[in-house]
Amino acid sequence: METVDALVRLRAGDDRPGLAFGDSRWTHAEVTAAQAARASLLAQLRRPGPFHVAVLLDNVPEYVYWLGAAALAGAVLVGANPTHRGDELVRDLTHTQCQLLVTSAAYLPLLAGRDLGAALGADRILVVDGAGPVGAPDYGDLLAAHRGAPLPDPASTEITPDTLGLLLFTSGTSGAPKACRCTQGRLARIGAVVAQMFALGPDDVCYLAMPLFHSNALMAGWAPALAAGAAVALRERFSASRFLDDVRAYGATYFNYVGKPLSYVLATPERPDDADNPLRRAFGNEAAAADVVRFAARFGCHVQDAYGSTEGGASVQRTPDTPRGALGHASPQTIVVDPATGEECPRARFDEHGRLVNAEDAIGELVNTAGASGFEGYWCNDDAEAARLRGGWYWTGDLAYRDEAGFVYFAGRDHDWLRVDGENFAAAPVEDVLQRFDGVVLAAVYAVPDERAGDQVMAALELRPGASFDPDAFAAFLAAQDDLGTKWAPRFVRVGPLPVTATTKVLTRQLRAERWRCSDPVWWRPGRGARFRLLTAADAEALDDALAARDAG
Repeated sequence: METVDALVRLRAGDDRPGLAFGDSRWTHAEVTAAQAARASLLAQLRRPGPFHVAVLLDNVPEYVYWLGAAALAGAVLVGANPTHRGDELVRDLTHTQCQLLVTSAAYLPLLAGRDLGAALGADRILVVDGAGPVGAPDYGDLLAAHRGAPLPDPASTEITPDTLGLLLFTSGTSGAPKACRCTQGRLARIGAVVAQMFALGPDDVCYLAMPLFHSNALMAGWAPALAAGAAVALRERFSASRFLDDVRAYGATYFNYVGKPLSYVLATPERPDDADNPLRRAFGNEAAAADVVRFAARFGCHVQDAYGSTEGGASVQRTPDTPRGALGHASPQTIVVDPATGEECPRARFDEHGRLVNAEDAIGELVNTAGASGFEGYWCNDDAEAARLRGGWYWTGDLAYRDEAGFVYFAGRDHDWLRVDGENFAAAPVEDVLQRFDGVVLAAVYAVPDERAGDQVMAALELRPGASFDPDAFAAFLAAQDDLGTKWAPRFVRVGPLPVTATTKVLTRQLRAERWRCSDPVWWRPGRGARFRLLTAADAEALDDALAARDAG
């Protein structure tokens, strides 16, 4: 099937399990009927201009209903991020020119007192679970008039594979999020490919705990389930402590993830019967290599981690022979390029300890020389689009290096370079080393300014519940790591919960901005070879003064 509209229509009349949420269950036919009713409501509420509908909800059945409704009606669903606040949220809604907002009572305070423009007055806000703002229509009354509505007449909607179906915001871990265009054809194709990759079928249950406003939940979760006729089991918000109980209660056979959920689940106390569960396959990206192995062994399932992005301009697939620490193989057209020269970077060389010895030469930007590939552009953002498409190539903005066998290694985002004592290196390999330290759930590495010139290495560590940071043990650990570069050891170590996005991606831009000025304890080495000690207020003041003096000249 070439469109999401067509995939939704396939489920009409299907009385097999289609959706689960808490203790409630619906068949595919019941889900499709709910989607048809909302598609009919959309047709009634449509106004001139871009047919864009924002959905600001957690992972609840209404979200699934509106995904299908938008596809049936030919509307564009805009996934609003509930972790955005104030002007950032207003910008998301106005930039994407939404003419309708579907939300819940819990999120109305985010909108209170905000000017959303004439297109999103109170009468254009649908609150699915309670009273809306003054002037908002009653959602139940509106919907009642459309229950039992038939599927829209395809002739009236004129949906094709090129029909824009979604506007998906990038994660914004390093800068302002951008709204990526995703057509119905692209989403339907991705859903079919993933369903085929994992042999999903009507007897499978796909556990969706990643937020539905994000591309991972849609492309690796909802669309594959729709294409396969599998059931969807929703978790309102991801919970590491509830993960295994949910898998068992729902009979989940497949799980999609993005960011660091595997790390959080692995940090929960082990049980002797962890592997006694129905889960067979997990698919996602950005998991630590060690976590992929540990998760598969602990829960008795196959985990496939791949490189991908919301934009879809390039991908890397893990193969059975992928070496430790590598992402996998890319197509011959996807190479690593020096952005300054446009030339392909030399292949990576490693010493006997597996340490990258030519980082400055080997690390560059991952580029798809075949062009845009799956990238369909950004909504009303020509500058960002031009930055992605330069010289006919697609530039991912991600750092990587390749070995002689062609395996690709992730080295961080394009802002994740550090320069210490004249040596350039990337953050990701350092994070991989720190992730091994006992008790670490997540590790983030980033540059902070050196008092004289260049950068110093700062690490932020999130520990398992009950674990404590032993600075001497950490120093001994660093000294024992053969693959830790001589300039890589952190001078500053922040210990506490890491700021993350709703998809558990670490907000390194926030960490870089805060430096040592944070509420978490920070340990540091005042000089080369010194022991780690707690950074005091006086230490922080002295560091700030030294930086000010450096910048003054």
